[in-house]
Amino acid sequence: MEERTIGWALLQHGDWKFHVAAVREGLCYIGSQDGGLDEVERWAAKRLPGSRLAEDRTALEPYITELIEYLDGGRTEFNQPVALSGTGFQLGVWKALREIPCGQTVTYSDIAAKIGRPDAVRAVASAIGKNPVLIHVPCHRVIGKNGKLTGFRGGLDMKRRLLDVESGIPFEDDIFTANTASAPPLQ
Repeated sequence: MEERTIGWALLQHGDWKFHVAAVREGLCYIGSQDGGLDEVERWAAKRLPGSRLAEDRTALEPYITELIEYLDGGRTEFNQPVALSGTGFQLGVWKALREIPCGQTVTYSDIAAKIGRPDAVRAVASAIGKNPVLIHVPCHRVIGKNGKLTGFRGGLDMKRRLLDVESGIPFEDDIFTANTASAPPLQ
């Protein structure tokens, strides 16, 4: 059996700093703000056992370029492929997350309803928490039913900053409120 290689690179842009990783099929991991390479290593050992990590800035450059354009407020959608691995339920939740329009927020209940499992809100929250590709699979757009920011693998500060990027409000002038209006229910 051929050893699978996961290419990785560190994205550093302004105040942003996180690791990005991809396999041949597409982007497979985006780390948390200021997370170390060990974060990628732990994920790879669990989700892609037997794989080998190799620094490869050249291969990751198309992904990094799109992410920088997004962080600068110039991109709302991503064109590069994503290679997600998870259970069928997780993949369904992550697909629903990718349908949330940039600049809008929804609740965990909205996602549960979207995937046809309105009573599975906790399971949906668990799947969202296991999302390996932050930003591309925009779990930062999911807020609590009460309108407050809730758990995020990258931390609530990163979540708030990503929502600020999407609202066009510079982080230095952060006037984001936890009562962000939810988007209409996903169809």
